[in-house]
Amino acid sequence: MQALFKTDESWAGLILRVALGGVIFAHGAQKLLGWYGGFGFEGTMGFFTQKMGLPWVIAFLVIIGESIGSLGLIAGLLTRFTAASFIVIMLGAIVTVHLPQGFFMNWFAQQQGEGFEFHLLVIAMSLALLVVGGGKWSLDGVIVRWFGERAAVPVSKARETSFALRMF
Repeated sequence: MQALFKTDESWAGLILRVALGGVIFAHGAQKLLGWYGGFGFEGTMGFFTQKMGLPWVIAFLVIIGESIGSLGLIAGLLTRFTAASFIVIMLGAIVTVHLPQGFFMNWFAQQQGEGFEFHLLVIAMSLALLVVGGGKWSLDGVIVRWFGERAAVPVSKARETSFALRMF
């Protein structure tokens, strides 16, 4: 369990998770809330399930992963799990939509859709977060320290604390 939350106090983890979480949140807010010109939950679910033919559970997980997951990532909660989910989401986006468009994004409207360069950057940032964890000021770090302190309490002291807590 601690391996999921373990992190160091690096600035790299903090910078990566806040930047990635912020960018992905905007995409998730389009899908979930209809912000920034998006279609909202119902429209996105319809597009994913009816137009793209994705199972509803996959569509739902993409929407929640990008919206709620990105907020967790910004806070540094379940950093590795969220980073892994972003890798899966981006690989799915490349394979199902963006691969035929080529590498480059459609900056000058000279192709049918967007390429996959953005998705590769998200995958690379997510891989880095898988390696380093949430970094400085992450909730993952708080959790692992809390579990570490709990594990460091001697058994006799833990019994005393448990007994004292039951008294209240």
